[in-house]
Amino acid sequence: MDHVKFTAMKDGDKEDYDFLTAHEIEYTRGTADRLLTALETLDDSLSGYQVTRLGRSVQSATRAWRDGADTDWVVATLLHDIGDIFAPYNHDEYAASILKSCVREQCTWVVEKHGDFQMIYYGQHVGANPHKRDAYKGHPYFDDCAAFCERWDQSSVDPDYASLSLDFFRDMVRDVFARDAYDPDVMQPGVRVPLQDAEVAAARA
Repeated sequence: MDHVKFTAMKDGDKEDYDFLTAHEIEYTRGTADRLLTALETLDDSLSGYQVTRLGRSVQSATRAWRDGADTDWVVATLLHDIGDIFAPYNHDEYAASILKSCVREQCTWVVEKHGDFQMIYYGQHVGANPHKRDAYKGHPYFDDCAAFCERWDQSSVDPDYASLSLDFFRDMVRDVFARDAYDPDVMQPGVRVPLQDAEVAAARA
């Protein structure tokens, strides 16, 4: 059997859907490498900064790594702007939807909302509300998103910063996307893991 028997999904039987499920499981094993390839294409996207969008991604992930952040934080930071090419008007939600099944809830929420939080830096210059983040005051992850933007996002446009290469992060991305989808031990709703760990940062220095 090399394809299903049906031409309308409602006509499929168990054999058909067992066949498709096996193919889909096999295909998902390549998710990490497809995402890494997509990251590379950020170098061809609209920029205007003194670094490329790929440069911004690896610079922000490097800052997270050097702050002692855990793998969820580092991978979420690396991928937080991956939607710039495919969803320029809701790139944050796009990236969050990619991450949602395999990183901690805290990281997904921060990535999903970081566009609103970033407005504090430039909203007044583009006719937008610089205080858009205030709508989330009181949320358990509010301070995490504010710190994410301050330490790892808004600062990662420096052409003189010594960023690590994308290759440095490849195995971390592969490890994250090899996890079982929506594993409760990964999701950890309500858990807050600090962005910075001084002891780990010192070991990585």
